[in-house]
Amino acid sequence: MVTWETMPWLPLSLAAAFASATADALIKGHFRHLSPFEMGAVRVTYTLPWLAVSLLFIPWPSPDRLFFAAVACGLPLEIIALLCYMKAIKASPLSLTLPFLAFTPAFLMLTGWLILHETLSPEGVSGILLIVAGSYCIHLSRIRKGLLAPFAAIAREPGSRFMLLAAFLYSITSAIGKLGVLHSSPAFFGIVYFICLGILMLAMMPMVPGARMASLGSKPLAGFAVGAVYAVMVFSHMAAISMVQTAYMIAVKRTSLIIGVLYGAFLFREENIPERLIGAVIMVCGVLVIGFFG
Repeated sequence: MVTWETMPWLPLSLAAAFASATADALIKGHFRHLSPFEMGAVRVTYTLPWLAVSLLFIPWPSPDRLFFAAVACGLPLEIIALLCYMKAIKASPLSLTLPFLAFTPAFLMLTGWLILHETLSPEGVSGILLIVAGSYCIHLSRIRKGLLAPFAAIAREPGSRFMLLAAFLYSITSAIGKLGVLHSSPAFFGIVYFICLGILMLAMMPMVPGARMASLGSKPLAGFAVGAVYAVMVFSHMAAISMVQTAYMIAVKRTSLIIGVLYGAFLFREENIPERLIGAVIMVCGVLVIGFFG
């Protein structure tokens, strides 16, 4: 019999979902005046102290060359994905951007089919169709302008476009990250990977036009809040993923999309929330179908 006692990964995955959406809301609420690079730097920099301390409390595996190759290959794509992510939540409402992260598992299935010739299961195809249907429902009110108008609205919304690109890049970094985990451990890889990401972004900041180191200290209390919440996301994510198959954990974590739409409604007074919430719920259902059955 399945109970909460036998599924500790489930509340941990939900905690990661809540923390992820909360970090996004804090970034948008307090740091959207910064450039996308500065916004991303705030998120990873204020998480660094928590991650560094955590290294003292976990077992250290003996990483091999494939571990370091995974970190080196993943970081450039991770930075590009993070910049797209920050551009998305800066440019558009949360309720029009975060739901499109649901396309990450759909892209993973499609790239596996195209590149690795993996077979698409009927359940996986159903999940992809649900995600597409949910994205259509996000702009359902546009249907009076034509059946394809909701899809055209997605193409015109800069935040949706950037988040779709981020979702595609995350589908690649997820595969690279799995390689790193297999050649170390979930906790060690996740912590080291994000520490390297933070250090690399700090090193790049003087070379990025318009990015200023001083921007990191513009709102230190809000920054520490972002760092603490994002650290909770990382720790919850890594703890959960060590207990269950990655697909299951990620599927549950994507409930963050629904939480993000609710934040958009209550914190930022965004419009057309009912249709966007319905769309997000359908997309999450698609992710769950892929994660558990695809």
